[in-house]
Amino acid sequence: MTFIKSTLAAVAMIFAVGSTGVVAAETTASDTTKPGVAKIEHTAKVHKAKAHKVKKTPEEMAAMSAKSKECSAKADAQNLHGKERKAFRHECKKAA
Repeated sequence: MTFIKSTLAAVAMIFAVGSTGVVAAETTASDTTKPGVAKIEHTAKVHKAKAHKVKKTPEEMAAMSAKSKECSAKADAQNLHGKERKAFRHECKKAA
C-alpha cells in the first residue's frame, strides 16, 4: 500500500510542476528519513537527463558499432575477460 501511495505522490508531484521541466524536490533533514523521497528525486533526475538526449544519425551509429567490434576483436586477440576486457574496451572506444 505504501508503494501505491508513494507512486501516486510522485505522479502528483510531476503533474504539479507542469511544463517547467524541473522535477527535483528540495530535501531537508526531516525529508531524508521519509521513504520514497530519494527515489522521487532520482526518478526526476533520470527523466530530466533523458529529455536532453540527442539521437545519433545512422552513420554515427554505424561508426560506433564498427569501433566497438574492432575493440572487441582486439580484446579477443589479447584473450581478455571480465573486468580487464571491460576496461580495455572502454579505453579503446574512448580513444577513437
